[in-house]
Amino acid sequence: MSAIQAAWPSGTECIAKYNFHGTAEQDLPFCKGDVLTIVAVTKITREQAERLLYPPETGLFLVRESTNYPGDYTLCVSCDGKVEHYRIMYHASKLSIDEEVYFENLMQLVEHYTSDADGLCTRLIKPKVMEGTVAAQDEFYRSGWALNMKELKLLQTIGKGEFGDVMLGDYRGNKVAVKCIKNDATAQAFLAEASVMTQLRHSNLVQLLGVIVEEKGGLYIVTEYMAKGSLVDYLRSRGRSVLGGDCLLKFSLDVCEAMEYLEGNNFVHRDLAARNVLVSEDNVAKVSDFGLTKEASSTQDTGKLPVKWTAPEALREKKFSTKSDVWSFGILLWEIYSFGRVPYPRIPLKDVVPRVEKGYKMDAPDGCPPAVYEVMKNCWHLDAATRPSFLQLREQLERIKTHELHL
Repeated sequence: MSAIQAAWPSGTECIAKYNFHGTAEQDLPFCKGDVLTIVAVTKITREQAERLLYPPETGLFLVRESTNYPGDYTLCVSCDGKVEHYRIMYHASKLSIDEEVYFENLMQLVEHYTSDADGLCTRLIKPKVMEGTVAAQDEFYRSGWALNMKELKLLQTIGKGEFGDVMLGDYRGNKVAVKCIKNDATAQAFLAEASVMTQLRHSNLVQLLGVIVEEKGGLYIVTEYMAKGSLVDYLRSRGRSVLGGDCLLKFSLDVCEAMEYLEGNNFVHRDLAARNVLVSEDNVAKVSDFGLTKEASSTQDTGKLPVKWTAPEALREKKFSTKSDVWSFGILLWEIYSFGRVPYPRIPLKDVVPRVEKGYKMDAPDGCPPAVYEVMKNCWHLDAATRPSFLQLREQLERIKTHELHL
């Protein structure tokens, strides 16, 4: 997923592509591979941004979500005692301030204006670091989720993302996965993820084991290790010659049971897709990536959402609910039974939403049982209220499983 399409609704981090040592004492130096956060965790208004950038310090900046243009950002820069606000437009998967220079992500944009003002009131010198990491560290200690860094061995990198590396680790003799976030501002965004994970426990959710917050601001989120990687990669690498219908149905039920649990606890995942489901050594599928998970009935900007997986009402009206997760589950079922194909094949991305809103539904994947395809189509009702609950979906899938066992 790209840095914008699946970024945190508030809190975007990217990896520096080159070293920057600064030309003045107050410059923000960074090295290739460093992770930099440039968006606050909470929604910030124009007035709040101006207060945060006070007292004035030329070159101090932050990036916030635009209040007037949902899906876009605003770059707020302190310069000569005033705060200037620049709209960052999100267009065709790229970002621009002046519609002359375009960037793949916010990190590239910040890197550019850090080295050259290029039309801004000043070049960017220092990001505003938000408060809150220290308080969160105390909270994890109080609630018993803090782990001891001395007992964690980091072994090798098993994944890279916009937010930092995922590493294979050893904690007290057990294999673990460790999400490594290396600076204070970035860590704050991930504290939200860790906070959500402390509230959730189910055999088909990737289990949080604990959190390490370093005094200098680094954050390590330690979870159970899922040896066989993401479900989409698992499906693509094995295919129908290896995976039978019983295996596909089991994965479908695994995910459905996790989502039924979230449904029962009033949580909405918002980014359910085969890429965000992991497979354990013993072939259990578990839902992961709680980055967007929030309590039900909240909204978020839609400019960064994975269009092919997101329900029409969530894209159109920012309405996220268990029922929008149900839509995504239908897409995930299609991914499972197509062995990891990208949804809406041969349809240009810009045409997907208009066609879906007119009632278009994907055809069944080759070899997909008609009963499973009916489940998919039930998930894709345009009227969210007519979609089944996850409890009903689980019951339908279990009936299909029972029927197949008797064939």
